[in-house]
Amino acid sequence: MTRIRRGYIARRRRTKLRLFASSFRGAHSRLTRTITQQKIRALASVHYDRDRKKRDVRRLWITRINAVIRRNRVSYIYSRLLYNLYKGQLLLNRKILAQIAISNSNCLYMISNEIIK
Repeated sequence: MTRIRRGYIARRRRTKLRLFASSFRGAHSRLTRTITQQKIRALASVHYDRDRKKRDVRRLWITRINAVIRRNRVSYIYSRLLYNLYKGQLLLNRKILAQIAISNSNCLYMISNEIIK
């Protein structure tokens, strides 16, 4: 029986896989079966890390706000400041507060004084 050459579709699929895994080390970038497994793991990690990044950035904002509050010796801790902000209906989210704290800490100090009054 004569040998049948396979079509180009499977080769194209494997080439795409190899391009995806070209930066991986060892067999993870050479063997088709291992490439497939690593691709699944990589895409799962991307999904997990996207959520993780949001958490990390939020923690950074909170740390920055808290540092400026304590440095200026405002009679607040972070949680008390946010509680009074929402009670006073000043709708500033953590991202904006962190930017104010970094660029102009006196402004944050004035905001906290307004809340006290």
